[in-house]
Amino acid sequence: MSTPLSTPLSSLTLEQAKLICNNYARLFDRKLVENTQGDETLVEKLWHAPFVLLSHGNEQEPIFNFANQNAITLFEFPIDELLRLPSKLSAEPAEQLQREQLLKQVSEHGYIDNYSGVRISSTGRRFRIDNAIIWDLFDEQGQYQGQAAMFEKWVYLP
Repeated sequence: MSTPLSTPLSSLTLEQAKLICNNYARLFDRKLVENTQGDETLVEKLWHAPFVLLSHGNEQEPIFNFANQNAITLFEFPIDELLRLPSKLSAEPAEQLQREQLLKQVSEHGYIDNYSGVRISSTGRRFRIDNAIIWDLFDEQGQYQGQAAMFEKWVYLP
């Protein structure tokens, strides 16, 4: 399966980008990306960020609703397919229970900043992520909207 070469930024919503960034800043007292020129550059900055960034919603079985270029490349999905994928399918079946327990820990504490685990791409390529930050997303009314994950380090596994 090929990955897109250009960014379909229209698939990524400014609203979700703001939600991700505002919650990150609130929890960690720093910006996720620097030097945005207002709303018009936020999605583009996140798309081109030097880290992997994903988020999923608050559905019964959460679906990815945001991914940047590094996430698209690593998971080997076209963005339109990744943004329809239940997030649990980013982990192999054997890893899904561990992932579920992790997400419960995030919900209990608001975030985790040192997660490591194994994930799988659409082609079956396995990789280990290290020092991932995963945090809850709440809207301005305090309603839970899902979770986001960011990581800079991964290694492909045999």
